[in-house]
Amino acid sequence: MTQYVGAIDQGTTGTRFMVFDHGGQVVANAYEQHEQIYPNPGWVEHDPIEIWENTQQVVLDALADAGLEASQLDAIGITNQRETTIVWDRETGKPVHNALVWQDRRTTDRVEEIQEAGKVEEIREKTGLECDAYFSATKTEWILDNAEPLKMQSSRGGDLRDRAREGELVMGTIDAWLIYNLTGNHITDVTNASRTMLYNIRDLEWDEELLEEFDVPKEMVPEVRPSSDEDHYGHTDADGFLGEEVPVAGALGDQQAALFGQTCFDEGDAKNTYGTGSFYLMNTGTEAVASDHGLLTTIGFQMSGEPVQYALEGSIFITGAAIEWLEDVDLINNAAQTAELARSVESTDGVYMVPAFTGLGAPHWDGRARGTIVGMTRGTGKEHIVRATLESIAYQTRDVAEAMEADSGVETTSLRVDGGAVKNNFLCQLQSDILQTEIARPEVDETTALGSAYAAGLAVGYWDTVDELRDNWQIDREFSPEKDQAEVDTLYSRWGDAVERSLNWARDDGEGE
Repeated sequence: MTQYVGAIDQGTTGTRFMVFDHGGQVVANAYEQHEQIYPNPGWVEHDPIEIWENTQQVVLDALADAGLEASQLDAIGITNQRETTIVWDRETGKPVHNALVWQDRRTTDRVEEIQEAGKVEEIREKTGLECDAYFSATKTEWILDNAEPLKMQSSRGGDLRDRAREGELVMGTIDAWLIYNLTGNHITDVTNASRTMLYNIRDLEWDEELLEEFDVPKEMVPEVRPSSDEDHYGHTDADGFLGEEVPVAGALGDQQAALFGQTCFDEGDAKNTYGTGSFYLMNTGTEAVASDHGLLTTIGFQMSGEPVQYALEGSIFITGAAIEWLEDVDLINNAAQTAELARSVESTDGVYMVPAFTGLGAPHWDGRARGTIVGMTRGTGKEHIVRATLESIAYQTRDVAEAMEADSGVETTSLRVDGGAVKNNFLCQLQSDILQTEIARPEVDETTALGSAYAAGLAVGYWDTVDELRDNWQIDREFSPEKDQAEVDTLYSRWGDAVERSLNWARDDGEGE
């Protein structure tokens, strides 16, 4: 029987399971959406139990659809929406509250408190992160402060923090939640740990002072392992849903997984993933490059027995979600329509759309920015707004690309792209024009799942070297700039004016109070 590697890709809107062969080709694929829960403006939650049930379902569906046995899986890798945070009971596996999603802004006030206390620099120094509600630290703190105490079967009542100190409650990002449910072990990988705002990315350990700042007991945090781990995180249970002991041996946060899947193994290699948001990462090798331009310094990946490789990251909160918004307000019927509508006009006629629906990420970092459309006249049609929305994706990427070059001193000559939106040729061409850079789109665009499969496969010897993976990377299409620099620069300078108008908008709407 032929052997394969499986990848659980647990994303913001749904969960996918994919099975890959030696050539990095997809042999099985199943997907299930989960509910987005919005209890208040700016609050976003997921049900962790629903996510775990969907995960089991897609694994079984993908295997059944492809006629594969669980015994044909040499390993399982995990990739996940990052920063989304769960606190659960170690013994029963029951969450004490819904997961707080990375997009959730309810802790903005707490973040502003930390900013006012002058602790931002120290946090950036240790974690490589901006102090923002985006990361897991303030989310964990909020859950411990606000979750309803569980009605426990036993008489163990008591405050959530006391229970956490006694090791009864644990916290983790989605990878840790899935690893726990698959193997029974409380483990995360270095890339996910680096997104919590509790982990020191230089010393490679949970930071005592940060745990204290956010009052997160050390007993709660998972053990941190390499992204590709020859010692394995554990095995699935032979008596469990899969009916087979399969090693779980690799995990990477989704953007790091895409970096890995795009085989950006060398310093200077860069990729941009266009999903709900967009995430532009550049491998900076074994050096954690500090950013002076609003980027994050993060862990790119770590192989067993090797040093950590770092990356610079530009996190853009809303790109693909802006296209979904066009659908929500009935400007388009489906995402495929955007290219056709955008092409039907020569330009936006001066209309700019800033999709700051959940604030702005890199390089602006304004949690109170809000979505803005400027420059409209009576002559503005939906095609102008649609085109402006696509352009906003490309402009936000240029904001990050310029910051990336300024921080790293490396000029991007070619950018590897992936994610749902890159199927749109119009967007890829627009991106090439606005960046004035070659855009390379690979054949397998599910690079997030592929990256975690590569990490798990390397750990169990399914692939021997990263060179085998490099050989798998094939270009589907390249895009080169067709507009001249001066024309693009003029358009881009007005984008900056539009962003200015979106900043610090959500002041008095009671959000986060």
